[in-house]
Amino acid sequence: MNPFELLKDMDAIKKNLGNVQAELAQLSATGSSGGNIVNVTLNGKFEMTGLHLDPLCVDPRDIKMLEDLIVAAHHDAMSKIQDEMKSKFGPMHGGLQGLV
Repeated sequence: MNPFELLKDMDAIKKNLGNVQAELAQLSATGSSGGNIVNVTLNGKFEMTGLHLDPLCVDPRDIKMLEDLIVAAHHDAMSKIQDEMKSKFGPMHGGLQGLV
């Protein structure tokens, strides 16, 4: 391929990348664990934007279980975001790993 053609296409590539990043920012998924007593919400950049704890799970005698439930809910939300990215962006998803 002619390097000058590639440079000419760079503007279009940058624009597409900007659109993809904007779409990623709009993604959101909530993961749960412990029968829905812990819920974690992530955005498309895998940043935690919400955490909901059912009062049932707050037992000062069992902090370790609560910590495990939060981690499990986070993993569940992350998996859902990744699935949404795969369905939305298809084969392009592999190249998006470094963006998030």
